[in-house]
Amino acid sequence: MKRTILTPPDFTGGALADVKQWLAIATPAHDDALAGLIGAAAEACEAFTGTLPLEATCEDVLPASREWQVLDARPVNAILAVEGIPAEGPRFALPAQDYALALDPDGSGRVRVMRPGAAGRIAVRYLAGYAPEWAALPDTLRHGIVRLAAELFRAQDGGGERARILPAAVAALWHPWRRTRLI
Repeated sequence: MKRTILTPPDFTGGALADVKQWLAIATPAHDDALAGLIGAAAEACEAFTGTLPLEATCEDVLPASREWQVLDARPVNAILAVEGIPAEGPRFALPAQDYALALDPDGSGRVRVMRPGAAGRIAVRYLAGYAPEWAALPDTLRHGIVRLAAELFRAQDGGGERARILPAAVAALWHPWRRTRLI
């Protein structure tokens, strides 16, 4: 399974302002670098919690299977489209009666294909993430992203070893949001 983020979240508005305030930066000289570090901090948040903090449009490419398959990102807010991918030729929209979708209480999205037609694989496009915009993100997730982005920014000045370790304060903020699975 391969997830692609088609429309990533925007970190240039409120997120950038929050990080600049935390770092006491008043000029736009570092804006591009800070936006990139905020994106990296959001990816670390997803890796730690198992969920996307900010809403993004994602696409998973999966085998066309009758078995239920779980989408990669969580929480899934909406499944937008299912397309068939043949061995040769362009993608095509699968008719709604040829597949089934499920949104589970834990935020997972699932799909299965009953009649794939010429498709050997499918592309599932969906919206996933806790909040549609920075201001709507829960405070602990938002503050953890700000603190980690600031830490990464400071690490550029020689603290490289610290940049590889998730600060305990950030882990404590994100811990209540962490998803675990029993195997």
